[in-house]
Amino acid sequence: MAPQADISGQYRSVDDSIALGGLVGLANDTFRIGLIASREKGDDTRFPGGRIATTGYERAVYGVHAGLRAGSGELSLEYRRQETGRSGNPPFAMDIIYFHTDFVRIGFEGDLADGFRLEAHADYAGVSHRMNNFELRPAPTTAMTRQSDTYADTIGADISLRFGSASRYVRLGADVELIDKGYMLYNPLSTNFFIHPLDHAESDRLGAFAEWRGGLGPVEVELGARLDRHGAETGAPRFGPGVPLGPANLALAFANADRDWSGTTFDTSLRLWADFGAITPRLTLARKTRAPSLIERFSWLPTEASGGLADGNIYVGSPSLKAEKAWVAEAGFDWSSAIAYARPVVYYRRIDDFIQGVPFDATPGLVNTSVEMVAQASGDATPLRFANTEADIWGADLAFGAKIAGPLRIDGVASYVRGKRQDINDNLYRMVPANGRLAFAWEAASWSLSLEGQAVTAQKKLSSTNGEAPSKGYFLANLYGHWLVRDGLRLDFGIENLFDRYYLEHLAGYNRISGSNVPLGMRLPGSGRSAFVKLRWAVR
Repeated sequence: MAPQADISGQYRSVDDSIALGGLVGLANDTFRIGLIASREKGDDTRFPGGRIATTGYERAVYGVHAGLRAGSGELSLEYRRQETGRSGNPPFAMDIIYFHTDFVRIGFEGDLADGFRLEAHADYAGVSHRMNNFELRPAPTTAMTRQSDTYADTIGADISLRFGSASRYVRLGADVELIDKGYMLYNPLSTNFFIHPLDHAESDRLGAFAEWRGGLGPVEVELGARLDRHGAETGAPRFGPGVPLGPANLALAFANADRDWSGTTFDTSLRLWADFGAITPRLTLARKTRAPSLIERFSWLPTEASGGLADGNIYVGSPSLKAEKAWVAEAGFDWSSAIAYARPVVYYRRIDDFIQGVPFDATPGLVNTSVEMVAQASGDATPLRFANTEADIWGADLAFGAKIAGPLRIDGVASYVRGKRQDINDNLYRMVPANGRLAFAWEAASWSLSLEGQAVTAQKKLSSTNGEAPSKGYFLANLYGHWLVRDGLRLDFGIENLFDRYYLEHLAGYNRISGSNVPLGMRLPGSGRSAFVKLRWAVR
């Protein structure tokens, strides 16, 4: 195999950003090695009407991967480093100062004998993370200056043995995951104020699984099941003498509470499909589970740490949370002819013990508990706590396309999803509005040009529990293309939001930074017109 290199550059006028990246690889029959590197830097995002303050960013990724083949097996090794520098974070109370991740993975995959295949991997991910509310945005008073330092170490391993062929087999395996994480919230201007809302919190999971693939007449079948044993615990909170009495009392109460949990989850799935020439019907039935995160279970201090919801609410965890259990049904088919295709699917998920923020107690707005008093001091007198509820999610997706004439073709996708609480009359938070994309493309031998329209409907099915705001629908136009300059050299380009339309994405967060062209508390607008150019070069 010939050595290859890939170099790409990008410029986005919307936020004055530059992205540079590269991929270089060498390989032969027994050895391969590759290098990857990229760097991005951007100023504040622009939209029709101004800029979103404190949205500049710095990011870099680099790494190496290698493989050594011996007989029918291959030993692989990968290392990747991701470095995020100062990056604005307007939907949250603090901005990113750094976010560094190291990822290492070693693995072996190969045939031990005819009909026996072994796969084994081990990996490690280490994260260090700092955020604060004073370096990138207008600084608060000295007393309200805050900084948080977070770490997370994850070790994982898996092994499996497959008996049979690639299309008829039994596969048995096991995997394990160990997580250690914690964070400290403190005032860098006051050495007496520090607190550990999550202090050496640990979780572990040990699992075993079995899979079978076979046939029942014309029907292909995949059947799988897995059993996992979970554990979670956290240390007693530490805090400094400058911490006010309210949070200090909550820390002492949590130190004397049960901070250890264990449980077992069971997952299973059944996939059926049959090839009848132009049409392939598909059916999936499954039971899926999700164990609560350490934040959802052990967040005793009322903060805005919510696992990325960014809804502006203050949350606390619940040590007694149960694992989510989702009952899944999906049905659809793939259809294709010489000139067209379509892939519709409908789905339904019933989720028992769905983890959702709910009012802290039965009298929201009446500040009569220590948690509500501490939350009120932080600006939210109606905190939420993570709790088990009941929910339904259902919807449909569609992908389709057809040749029109010569090199002209049309392709599109459409999606609809709905989510509701079943224990009360409310909708689920952050559900994507109905949306679709339609593209007309001219595909010549050495170049292509595609005009795409993106339509998003209004979202009025809102979560009153989370105080969700409605959003209006919008339509955007995008232009994409590529040009094969010569063998091994390709130029990709595009213009997004071609007509520089103002729009609000429903899943965007709400602005938390003063001095911006976006008012405080308003949903963040989408980016204005942007353009990119990418060059790919393959050395032969």
